[in-house]
Amino acid sequence: MILITDGGSTKCDWIAIHNNGEKAADKIRTKGLNPAIIAEKKLRKTVRKSKELMALANEVTHIFFYGAGCGTEKPTLLLQSILQSYFPKAIVEVREDTYAAVRACINKNDESAVVCILGTGSNCSYFDGKNLHQRVDSLGYTLMDDASGNYFGKQLIRDYYFNKMPDTIKVAFAHKHNLDSDFIKYNLYKQANPSAYLATHAEFMFINKDSDYIKNVIKDGIRVFSENMIMQFKEELKTSPVHFAGSIAYFAQEEIKEVAKEFGYTVGNFERRPIEGLVSYHINNL
Repeated sequence: MILITDGGSTKCDWIAIHNNGEKAADKIRTKGLNPAIIAEKKLRKTVRKSKELMALANEVTHIFFYGAGCGTEKPTLLLQSILQSYFPKAIVEVREDTYAAVRACINKNDESAVVCILGTGSNCSYFDGKNLHQRVDSLGYTLMDDASGNYFGKQLIRDYYFNKMPDTIKVAFAHKHNLDSDFIKYNLYKQANPSAYLATHAEFMFINKDSDYIKNVIKDGIRVFSENMIMQFKEELKTSPVHFAGSIAYFAQEEIKEVAKEFGYTVGNFERRPIEGLVSYHINNL
Protein backbone atom coordinates (compact mmCIF):
# COMPACT_ATOMS: atom_id res chain seq x y z
CA MET A 1 0.00 0.00 0.00
CA ILE A 2 1.26 3.47 -0.82
CA LEU A 3 0.28 6.72 0.86
CA ILE A 4 0.23 9.92 -1.18
CA THR A 5 0.11 13.24 0.64
CA ASP A 6 -0.51 16.81 -0.46
CA GLY A 7 0.72 18.74 2.55
CA GLY A 8 0.09 22.43 3.13
CA SER A 9 0.49 24.79 6.04
CA THR A 10 -3.24 24.69 6.77
CA LYS A 11 -4.19 21.11 5.96
CA CYS A 12 -2.92 17.83 4.53
CA ASP A 13 -4.82 15.46 2.26
CA TRP A 14 -3.78 11.79 2.36
CA ILE A 15 -4.87 9.06 -0.05
CA ALA A 16 -3.96 5.39 0.37
CA ILE A 17 -3.91 3.15 -2.68
CA HIS A 18 -3.14 -0.53 -3.13
CA ASN A 19 -0.38 -1.66 -5.45
CA ASN A 20 -3.01 -2.53 -8.06
CA GLY A 21 -4.08 1.13 -8.18
CA GLU A 22 -7.32 0.77 -6.24
CA LYS A 23 -8.02 3.18 -3.39
CA ALA A 24 -7.51 1.52 -0.03
CA ALA A 25 -9.44 4.08 2.04
CA ASP A 26 -11.38 7.30 1.81
CA LYS A 27 -9.34 10.50 1.66
CA ILE A 28 -7.90 11.37 5.05
CA ARG A 29 -7.45 14.99 6.14
CA THR A 30 -5.24 16.27 8.94
CA LYS A 31 -3.97 19.65 10.01
CA GLY A 32 -1.04 21.12 8.12
CA LEU A 33 2.47 19.67 8.44
CA ASN A 34 4.78 22.43 7.24
CA PRO A 35 8.09 21.48 8.93
CA ALA A 36 9.60 24.90 8.25
CA ILE A 37 7.16 26.73 10.53
CA ILE A 38 5.54 24.10 12.77
CA ALA A 39 7.38 22.73 15.81
CA GLU A 40 8.41 19.07 15.87
CA LYS A 41 6.16 18.32 18.85
CA LYS A 42 3.09 19.60 17.01
CA LEU A 43 4.04 17.77 13.81
CA ARG A 44 4.22 14.51 15.71
CA LYS A 45 0.95 15.18 17.50
CA THR A 46 -0.87 15.89 14.23
CA VAL A 47 0.19 12.56 12.72
CA ARG A 48 -0.36 10.58 15.92
CA LYS A 49 -3.87 11.97 16.51
CA SER A 50 -5.17 10.73 13.15
CA LYS A 51 -6.87 7.41 13.91
CA GLU A 52 -7.28 6.78 10.18
CA LEU A 53 -3.55 7.13 9.53
CA MET A 54 -2.54 5.06 12.53
CA ALA A 55 -4.86 2.28 11.38
CA LEU A 56 -2.77 2.02 8.20
CA ALA A 57 0.62 2.40 9.88
CA ASN A 58 1.79 -1.21 9.50
CA GLU A 59 0.39 -1.69 5.98
CA VAL A 60 2.04 1.25 4.23
CA THR A 61 5.12 0.33 2.23
CA HIS A 62 5.81 3.68 0.56
CA ILE A 63 4.96 7.30 1.40
CA PHE A 64 5.14 10.08 -1.20
CA PHE A 65 4.81 13.30 0.81
CA TYR A 66 4.68 16.57 -1.14
CA GLY A 67 4.65 19.49 1.24
CA ALA A 68 4.96 23.19 1.88
CA GLY A 69 8.18 23.94 3.76
CA CYS A 70 9.95 20.90 2.28
CA GLY A 71 12.22 22.77 -0.11
CA THR A 72 15.32 22.76 2.09
CA GLU A 73 17.22 19.91 3.71
CA LYS A 74 16.72 20.42 7.46
CA PRO A 75 12.89 20.59 7.61
CA THR A 76 12.63 17.85 4.96
CA LEU A 77 14.78 15.47 7.00
CA LEU A 78 12.81 16.33 10.14
CA LEU A 79 9.48 15.44 8.57
CA GLN A 80 10.93 12.36 6.92
CA SER A 81 12.17 11.14 10.31
CA ILE A 82 8.78 11.78 11.95
CA LEU A 83 6.87 9.89 9.26
CA GLN A 84 9.37 7.05 9.35
CA SER A 85 8.81 6.67 13.08
CA TYR A 86 5.04 6.23 12.64
CA PHE A 87 5.22 4.13 9.47
CA PRO A 88 8.10 1.75 10.27
CA LYS A 89 7.67 -0.48 7.18
CA ALA A 90 7.51 2.38 4.70
CA ILE A 91 10.07 3.95 2.42
CA VAL A 92 9.44 7.68 2.94
CA GLU A 93 10.04 10.26 0.23
CA VAL A 94 9.50 13.92 1.09
CA ARG A 95 9.49 16.50 -1.69
CA GLU A 96 8.55 20.15 -1.84
CA ASP A 97 4.96 20.92 -2.81
CA THR A 98 6.04 22.29 -6.18
CA TYR A 99 6.66 18.72 -7.37
CA ALA A 100 3.07 17.88 -6.48
CA ALA A 101 1.86 20.81 -8.54
CA VAL A 102 4.04 19.75 -11.48
CA ARG A 103 2.86 16.16 -11.46
CA ALA A 104 -0.78 17.20 -11.02
CA CYS A 105 -0.79 19.91 -13.69
CA ILE A 106 1.33 18.78 -16.62
CA ASN A 107 -0.33 16.95 -19.48
CA LYS A 108 2.47 14.44 -20.02
CA ASN A 109 5.55 13.46 -18.01
CA ASP A 110 8.11 15.15 -20.26
CA GLU A 111 6.21 18.41 -20.77
CA SER A 112 8.05 21.63 -19.95
CA ALA A 113 6.08 24.25 -18.04
CA VAL A 114 6.26 27.02 -15.49
CA VAL A 115 4.24 25.79 -12.52
CA CYS A 116 2.83 28.06 -9.82
CA ILE A 117 1.27 27.33 -6.45
CA LEU A 118 -1.21 29.81 -5.02
CA GLY A 119 -2.61 28.37 -1.82
CA THR A 120 -1.94 29.31 1.79
CA GLY A 121 1.54 30.14 0.52
CA SER A 122 2.88 30.62 -3.00
CA ASN A 123 5.74 29.47 -5.17
CA CYS A 124 6.82 29.25 -8.80
CA SER A 125 9.21 26.88 -10.60
CA TYR A 126 10.19 25.80 -14.09
CA PHE A 127 9.97 22.11 -14.99
CA ASP A 128 12.05 21.24 -18.07
CA GLY A 129 10.45 17.84 -18.55
CA LYS A 130 12.87 16.11 -16.20
CA ASN A 131 14.08 18.48 -13.50
CA LEU A 132 12.67 21.32 -11.45
CA HIS A 133 14.38 24.72 -11.45
CA GLN A 134 13.90 27.58 -9.00
CA ARG A 135 15.72 30.88 -9.19
CA VAL A 136 14.59 32.41 -5.91
CA ASP A 137 14.63 30.64 -2.55
CA SER A 138 11.34 31.05 -0.73
CA LEU A 139 11.65 33.01 2.51
CA GLY A 140 8.11 32.24 3.63
CA TYR A 141 5.06 34.32 4.37
CA THR A 142 6.78 37.19 6.15
CA LEU A 143 8.89 38.28 3.18
CA MET A 144 7.43 36.49 0.16
CA ASP A 145 4.33 34.41 -0.68
CA ASP A 146 2.91 37.02 -3.06
CA ALA A 147 -0.72 36.38 -4.15
CA SER A 148 -1.13 33.59 -1.61
CA GLY A 149 -3.95 33.17 0.88
CA ASN A 150 -1.86 34.68 3.66
CA TYR A 151 -0.79 37.56 1.38
CA PHE A 152 -4.40 38.44 0.55
CA GLY A 153 -5.49 37.99 4.16
CA LYS A 154 -2.82 40.47 5.22
CA GLN A 155 -3.85 42.90 2.47
CA LEU A 156 -7.50 42.81 3.54
CA ILE A 157 -6.70 43.35 7.22
CA ARG A 158 -4.33 46.22 6.38
CA ASP A 159 -6.90 47.87 4.11
CA TYR A 160 -9.53 47.53 6.83
CA TYR A 161 -7.31 49.25 9.40
CA PHE A 162 -6.00 51.89 6.98
CA ASN A 163 -9.60 52.68 5.92
CA LYS A 164 -8.96 51.76 2.29
CA MET A 165 -12.00 49.49 2.01
CA PRO A 166 -15.35 50.74 0.72
CA ASP A 167 -17.77 51.06 3.64
CA THR A 168 -20.04 48.21 2.50
CA ILE A 169 -17.08 45.83 2.16
CA LYS A 170 -15.67 46.96 5.49
CA VAL A 171 -18.96 46.16 7.28
CA ALA A 172 -19.19 42.75 5.59
CA PHE A 173 -15.55 41.91 6.42
CA ALA A 174 -16.03 42.83 10.08
CA HIS A 175 -19.20 40.74 10.20
CA LYS A 176 -17.36 37.64 8.91
CA HIS A 177 -14.12 37.96 10.88
CA ASN A 178 -13.07 38.97 14.37
CA LEU A 179 -11.06 42.12 13.64
CA ASP A 180 -10.39 43.13 17.20
CA SER A 181 -6.77 44.28 17.27
CA ASP A 182 -5.84 42.18 20.31
CA PHE A 183 -7.33 39.07 18.71
CA ILE A 184 -5.38 39.67 15.50
CA LYS A 185 -2.11 40.24 17.33
CA TYR A 186 -2.65 37.15 19.49
CA ASN A 187 -3.05 34.97 16.39
CA LEU A 188 -0.12 36.57 14.58
CA TYR A 189 2.43 36.63 17.38
CA LYS A 190 1.42 34.02 19.95
CA GLN A 191 -0.08 31.20 17.92
CA ALA A 192 1.84 28.51 16.05
CA ASN A 193 0.71 29.09 12.46
CA PRO A 194 0.12 32.77 11.62
CA SER A 195 0.35 32.07 7.89
CA ALA A 196 -2.68 29.78 8.03
CA TYR A 197 -4.53 32.28 10.23
CA LEU A 198 -4.02 35.07 7.70
CA ALA A 199 -5.11 32.78 4.87
CA THR A 200 -8.51 32.18 6.50
CA HIS A 201 -9.43 35.77 5.58
CA ALA A 202 -8.83 35.23 1.85
CA GLU A 203 -12.09 33.34 1.31
CA PHE A 204 -13.87 36.64 1.85
CA MET A 205 -12.58 37.86 -1.51
CA PHE A 206 -14.18 35.09 -3.48
CA ILE A 207 -17.64 35.55 -2.01
CA ASN A 208 -17.43 39.28 -2.75
CA LYS A 209 -15.93 39.28 -6.24
CA ASP A 210 -18.67 41.51 -7.59
CA SER A 211 -16.87 44.40 -5.85
CA ASP A 212 -14.42 46.42 -7.98
CA TYR A 213 -12.33 46.87 -4.85
CA ILE A 214 -11.99 43.09 -4.40
CA LYS A 215 -11.22 42.51 -8.08
CA ASN A 216 -8.45 45.09 -7.89
CA VAL A 217 -6.99 43.53 -4.74
CA ILE A 218 -6.83 40.15 -6.49
CA LYS A 219 -5.36 41.51 -9.71
CA ASP A 220 -2.80 43.64 -7.88
CA GLY A 221 -1.64 40.56 -5.98
CA ILE A 222 -1.37 38.52 -9.18
CA ARG A 223 0.61 41.35 -10.79
CA VAL A 224 3.11 41.34 -7.92
CA PHE A 225 3.43 37.55 -8.15
CA SER A 226 3.86 37.71 -11.91
CA GLU A 227 6.52 40.41 -11.67
CA ASN A 228 8.52 38.77 -8.88
CA MET A 229 8.08 35.07 -9.62
CA ILE A 230 6.73 34.16 -13.06
CA MET A 231 8.84 36.68 -14.96
CA GLN A 232 12.03 35.07 -13.62
CA PHE A 233 11.50 32.66 -16.51
CA LYS A 234 11.17 35.11 -19.41
CA GLU A 235 13.00 32.90 -21.89
CA GLU A 236 11.15 29.75 -20.88
CA LEU A 237 7.79 31.54 -21.14
CA LYS A 238 8.33 31.94 -24.88
CA THR A 239 7.71 28.21 -25.39
CA SER A 240 6.12 26.98 -22.15
CA PRO A 241 2.68 27.48 -20.59
CA VAL A 242 2.10 28.56 -17.00
CA HIS A 243 0.09 26.09 -14.92
CA PHE A 244 -1.50 26.95 -11.57
CA ALA A 245 -2.32 24.80 -8.55
CA GLY A 246 -4.09 25.65 -5.31
CA SER A 247 -7.41 27.09 -4.16
CA ILE A 248 -6.46 30.75 -4.57
CA ALA A 249 -5.44 30.15 -8.18
CA TYR A 250 -8.54 28.09 -8.88
CA PHE A 251 -10.93 30.79 -7.69
CA ALA A 252 -8.90 33.62 -9.27
CA GLN A 253 -8.75 32.12 -12.77
CA GLU A 254 -10.45 35.10 -14.41
CA GLU A 255 -8.08 37.61 -12.82
CA ILE A 256 -5.02 35.45 -13.56
CA LYS A 257 -5.94 35.26 -17.25
CA GLU A 258 -6.40 39.03 -17.39
CA VAL A 259 -3.04 39.70 -15.76
CA ALA A 260 -1.36 37.08 -17.97
CA LYS A 261 -2.38 39.12 -21.02
CA GLU A 262 -0.74 42.19 -19.48
CA PHE A 263 2.53 40.30 -18.93
CA GLY A 264 2.39 38.25 -22.11
CA TYR A 265 2.50 34.68 -20.78
CA THR A 266 0.24 31.77 -21.73
CA VAL A 267 -1.98 30.28 -19.03
CA GLY A 268 -2.27 26.49 -19.04
CA ASN A 269 -4.09 24.26 -16.55
CA PHE A 270 -5.66 24.98 -13.18
CA GLU A 271 -5.68 22.28 -10.49
CA ARG A 272 -7.53 23.15 -7.31
CA ARG A 273 -6.48 20.03 -5.36
CA PRO A 274 -3.20 18.52 -6.57
CA ILE A 275 -3.86 15.32 -4.63
CA GLU A 276 -6.22 14.03 -7.34
CA GLY A 277 -3.64 14.56 -10.06
CA LEU A 278 -0.99 12.94 -7.88
CA VAL A 279 -3.05 9.78 -7.50
CA SER A 280 -3.34 9.49 -11.29
CA TYR A 281 0.38 10.10 -11.68
CA HIS A 282 1.40 7.43 -9.17
CA ILE A 283 -1.11 4.88 -10.41
CA ASN A 284 0.34 5.34 -13.90
CA ASN A 285 3.84 4.96 -12.53
CA LEU A 286 3.39 2.04 -10.15
